[in-house]
Amino acid sequence: MERPDIDWDDTDGFTNGTVGPTGRRVFFIQARRGGDVISLKLEKQQMAGLAEFLDRMLADLPPVSHPSLQVNAGPAPEILDFEAPDEPDWVIGSLGVTYQQSTDRLVLIAEELTRDEDLKPAQARFPLHREQVASFIESARVLLAAGRPPCDWCGAPLEPEAGGWCPCAN
Repeated sequence: MERPDIDWDDTDGFTNGTVGPTGRRVFFIQARRGGDVISLKLEKQQMAGLAEFLDRMLADLPPVSHPSLQVNAGPAPEILDFEAPDEPDWVIGSLGVTYQQSTDRLVLIAEELTRDEDLKPAQARFPLHREQVASFIESARVLLAAGRPPCDWCGAPLEPEAGGWCPCAN
């Protein structure tokens, strides 16, 4: 079943979060516009890569004091609290980010992961304020650091049920 594309002109709230216990967590990004809340599932590595990329991108943007950006000054965006969804709207296959200078927004573009090559994947376009992006980066780092500790020898995450033991220790 094809899903409708999401192409917002602005995003009221944006965040990330997880559902489930450590070692079995499911990662999400969540966006809100008016009464619509979209929850998209992604992999832990996708969230880590997105946070790292957005951090570098924020550092490369023109300063907010730049004359071309003063026209778009407005109220600070809402920082959305994560609400655990029952089910994701869909699973993210690929992510892209672009900068829209006319509105001073970073635009996150997510494309649905599909198994059927004949099915057109859904696409979501979320224009984000700098403050929303900075909050996303900070919360992503907290979520990623809260995961299972790595094995000292191989770096693989340790299973909580194994009491800190890794097969590579044999």
